[in-house]
Amino acid sequence: MKDNIFNIYSYLQHLPQSFPEFEKQLPWMIPPVIEAVLLRKLKTLSAEYKIKGETAIHKNAQLEEHVTLKGVVIISEGCFVGAHAYLRGGVFLGQQSVVGPGCEIKSSLIMRQSALAHFNFVGDSIIGSNVNMEAGSVIANHFNERHDKTIFVMIGDTKVATDSTKFGALVGDGSKIGANAVLSPGTLLKPNSIVKRLELVEQC
Repeated sequence: MKDNIFNIYSYLQHLPQSFPEFEKQLPWMIPPVIEAVLLRKLKTLSAEYKIKGETAIHKNAQLEEHVTLKGVVIISEGCFVGAHAYLRGGVFLGQQSVVGPGCEIKSSLIMRQSALAHFNFVGDSIIGSNVNMEAGSVIANHFNERHDKTIFVMIGDTKVATDSTKFGALVGDGSKIGANAVLSPGTLLKPNSIVKRLELVEQC
């Protein structure tokens, strides 16, 4: 695929400020390298972050009890992470993002002022700014039920193979995902999309 067929920055306004290296990356190419990119980013963070091993937490972020952080995790200024949340495999939370109780995030970027209410799963995904996921909504990252587990995406009218079996979604800025909705692997949501409660998004 030609680099100019897809512009990830048109989905994520604030991505260039935090991750300029992703300008020409296709969205499904990002999750596998998140840990390596965040590990480099750790070395550039200011003294406002408390860094312990591979984890960096801003001094103004709030984490409740029994939060589990596994792998490289960066939690930015003003974030809130609720009790029993589980962040693993390379996770970035942008400024003032909220992760509610019981959420699990795996190998994902979440831009500023986005919110996972509670009991959400987000796997191998990139979520824009001012995105809201209501309780129980899920971004699935793997086709367990298919014999051929290769994930495809729709770019315009073109069905494109990602050559990956683990990719969740690219969720554009300002999108709203209703309670108990499911985004199937390979979902590309344009900015300001609305997914209804209990809706299944299956683009391929």
